Amino acid sequence: MHHFKTDDLSLKQQYKFLTGSVIPRPIAWITSLNQSAGIVNLAPFSFFSVASNQIPLLSVSILRTNEKSKDTAKNILNQKEAVIHIVSRPLTEDMNETSAPLASDESELDRTDLHLTESSTVSVPGVEEALIRFETVLYQYIPIKNESDEIVTDHFLLKVTDFHFNEEVFDADRDYILADKLEPMARLSGMDYSALGDIISIIRPTS
Repeated sequence: MHHFKTDDLSLKQQYKFLTGSVIPRPIAWITSLNQSAGIVNLAPFSFFSVASNQIPLLSVSILRTNEKSKDTAKNILNQKEAVIHIVSRPLTEDMNETSAPLASDESELDRTDLHLTESSTVSVPGVEEALIRFETVLYQYIPIKNESDEIVTDHFLLKVTDFHFNEEVFDADRDYILADKLEPMARLSGMDYSALGDIISIIRPTS
């Protein structure tokens, strides 16, 4: 085994080791509203998971760049709302385009042919082409600081107010999401992504 002490690693090495090992990671493709500029931002984030089912919470960590918050983080803090989409395989190229580092008064949507659709509860619109989207409101903001007390990551717990499932990926009789129809894309490291592979069903032990 190759062994590394964290204290001996650079930040780049830490990032490479974490993102190369914790795989695959689902992608939160987030629309947020820059109200002052009157534009909708759209960006992907892969430090993303479910935080609770008793309260329908999604967790998203948005890493800062040069100690500055990303536009999405700023928008969520200002508006207290966001829409999270699951990235299906046909949308991978569009998702990648929206990862471009644009100025705060530019919309990533302009780099795509995607369309916006009105949300039911929040003021932020969603992406019409996405097969799954969650309307969310800010439940809790957790600034993650380094040893110098500088915020390095904006961590959000977002409460789902509305679930939207395209009929192609939803079994309404059983309330099941059809993963094979959804074709979710996952983040690996570097420039790599992964599609859904074989699905294996195993019965859990009851005792």
